[in-house]
Amino acid sequence: MKVDLFQFELPTDRIAAYPANPRDSARLLYVKKTGLEDLHIYDLPHLFTASDVLVFNDTKVIPARIYGTRGQAHIEVTLMKQLSLNSWECLIKNARRLKPKDEIFFSADFYAEVIEKSPDGPVTLCFNKSGAELFAALHTHGIMPLPPYIKRTKEGCESDKTDYQTVYAKHEGAVAAPTAGLHFTKELLKTFKNIGVQEEFITLHVGGGTFLPVKEEDTEKHKMHAEYGIITAEVAERLNQAKKEGKRIIPIGTTALRLLESAADENGVLHPFCAETSIFITPGYRFKFADMLFTNFHLPKSTLFMLVCAFSGIEQMKSAYQHAIDNHYRFFSYGDACLLEKKD
Repeated sequence: MKVDLFQFELPTDRIAAYPANPRDSARLLYVKKTGLEDLHIYDLPHLFTASDVLVFNDTKVIPARIYGTRGQAHIEVTLMKQLSLNSWECLIKNARRLKPKDEIFFSADFYAEVIEKSPDGPVTLCFNKSGAELFAALHTHGIMPLPPYIKRTKEGCESDKTDYQTVYAKHEGAVAAPTAGLHFTKELLKTFKNIGVQEEFITLHVGGGTFLPVKEEDTEKHKMHAEYGIITAEVAERLNQAKKEGKRIIPIGTTALRLLESAADENGVLHPFCAETSIFITPGYRFKFADMLFTNFHLPKSTLFMLVCAFSGIEQMKSAYQHAIDNHYRFFSYGDACLLEKKD
């Protein structure tokens, strides 16, 4: 399938630099089979019932962008994918002169050695700290790894430490937020519980590859990045039971949807999952477990826009996105959201 099918023109002033405040005041476009409805996030309790199950990704973003030096050269490092307790694939600016065994210092007692460098891709770094100690050093020296279309100074923005984190974030390991979840407040979650909506939590550690553009002309040639996900046996059992009872399974975000679809078999039965997934969903895919999808507005020609087109139809989503652009919805990580019904 040609990647150009997923192109659309987005004015730059539609890209949100900061989130709505409060979180649930963001706008919501309800994309139904019968048409479009303009709402707000705080309207969600009127759309969900005790027959619905919301599935959240409870990964927690680490401050994965750090600045260091190699000799006199200033280096910007963004952690992309964890390889072991002390080694990561990283995206490095000014990496042209880096070579294996070079050391990058982030402070006197926090540094990393270059292990491997690919010509056009990530650099593998081995840090002098491991596991929890490494995460602690990142919290001291790092800033939140906002996507490249959100501009920040080298020091970062203090508010991003909470803004770029869901209120239910639990398991550290993501280098990008599951941004659909950023819209939910503790009060909104409490309201869902009060009306009987079932809430379940799974974990997909979102990798930096989520920001990478699709460079191929055909989707079949694109290599999807891998991310580590966990669905416990208890959660899988409860979700399978809910499915048997005819409840709607509604992933909160494309990360939750991708993990559910990775763990479901061809008969629509969800299995416990503890592995990497590189599932790439494009139009023509048959969804096995998800019934609706709550998600943000995504970049043109991105794998995530391809996914929503697979879920609700290319023409339907192009029409919905054009409506959002014409009506000044805010796009991308800190932007507004949409609730999608699944195409038959």
